[in-house]
Amino acid sequence: MIPKGGIGVAWLYADGERFPIEAILFDKDGTLLDFIYTWGKWSERVFTQFAKQLEARNLPPMDVDLSALWGTRHDRHGEVVDYDRNGVLSMGTVEDLMITLAWQGHRLGMTWAEAKEAAYASRQYAEEQLDIARDAKALPGVVEFLEQCRGCGLKLAVVTADETSGAVKHLEWLGLERYFDVIIGTDQVERGKPFPDMAMLACRRLGVTPAQAAVIGDTNGDMRMARSAGAFVTIGIAKPDASSVLQLPDADKVIASFHELRLSADER
Repeated sequence: MIPKGGIGVAWLYADGERFPIEAILFDKDGTLLDFIYTWGKWSERVFTQFAKQLEARNLPPMDVDLSALWGTRHDRHGEVVDYDRNGVLSMGTVEDLMITLAWQGHRLGMTWAEAKEAAYASRQYAEEQLDIARDAKALPGVVEFLEQCRGCGLKLAVVTADETSGAVKHLEWLGLERYFDVIIGTDQVERGKPFPDMAMLACRRLGVTPAQAAVIGDTNGDMRMARSAGAFVTIGIAKPDASSVLQLPDADKVIASFHELRLSADER
């Protein structure tokens, strides 16, 4: 077990600047874990199962673009290959996704009760398949950076739009949960991202103020949460292209991967 608990200020170096911090709050999906590898496959299974629910009721198929519905991007075979970092899938809760999907069923002829049942049955199927396949993969540089964090004595937390139980499970599949002092899911707060509640709760449990913490995430919801909470620095992760960077207007720094960050326990 990696020892936890901070030893004081560490210096976080990003894009030619350095920031004195005592803690880092990480988003999970798209930041620590490959978003498409987990949620792309999950989404495909949800939509496939929901389509079967419509067919079984002799209702027409969904008449909306899946990319517009949840904020996913698909290849010519219909597989999810990218996502809108400000879309429902990347920023919303699972409950948000279920309401969005149920509304489509209701539009197509289901009662609201039937639509909710169909959406949740589709979710259950997708999650069962996810558990069987254990579709989770750490992004490049994540493990190395977490090792640096521990070496510098930083306090670490996960703040995710996922539910806590799911977040813990996904991290455990990869052996990453051991790095974190605190794991906060959206079910632990009254308001999820972009509101500051998760960041404030994480900092209280870590024993630091937001002004002593950095926040790293892949959506502008992460950045807005951090700014609202008063975090010292906000760092966004995006593909190195103009469109991805523009989706993170509230980030102090934008990086392509954790390889662009460095930590030091002193001022060198």
